[in-house]
Amino acid sequence: MAPTGGRGPAARRNGIGTRIIVNGAERQVEAPPEESLLSVLRNRLQLTGTKYGCGEGQCGACTVLLDGRAARSCRVALSAAAGKRITTVEGLEQNGRLHPVQAAFLDAEAFQCGYCTPGMIVAAVALLQRQANPSDEEIATQLAGNVCRCGTYPRILAAVKQAAAALRQGPAR
Repeated sequence: MAPTGGRGPAARRNGIGTRIIVNGAERQVEAPPEESLLSVLRNRLQLTGTKYGCGEGQCGACTVLLDGRAARSCRVALSAAAGKRITTVEGLEQNGRLHPVQAAFLDAEAFQCGYCTPGMIVAAVALLQRQANPSDEEIATQLAGNVCRCGTYPRILAAVKQAAAALRQGPAR
């Protein structure tokens, strides 16, 4: 029997030592490489803001930022996230202050049940990082893959526009 020493097929199957950077902190995760990033975040790292919706990448409830781009964490294998920067909804606040998108969602009451909200917020952050002043159409297009079963889309649109304005003004003093 050959020793695995953390490098053989058994080690790859177990995912020993997969390094990911979550919300700015480097983490070593022991999980199978094919395990979904969503499962790792929720079940192994206890970051439950990212939601399980459809498991097919169609509803957007599991959206995270992966190296700054919106990604459906239910469809990303841990091995594909290795060494990458992952930002969840929990990682958006800085120094106890909500991200402007989070604050705008609260101000505009852009949620009802709240299940879609983390994914919507993260998708909106990704949009506003690329486009400082998106049109209503650009917002709708960017968020089209995020489903709100309660139908609060008009308030979501208002929140994204409010956040865009806040971000263009710069940090509050």
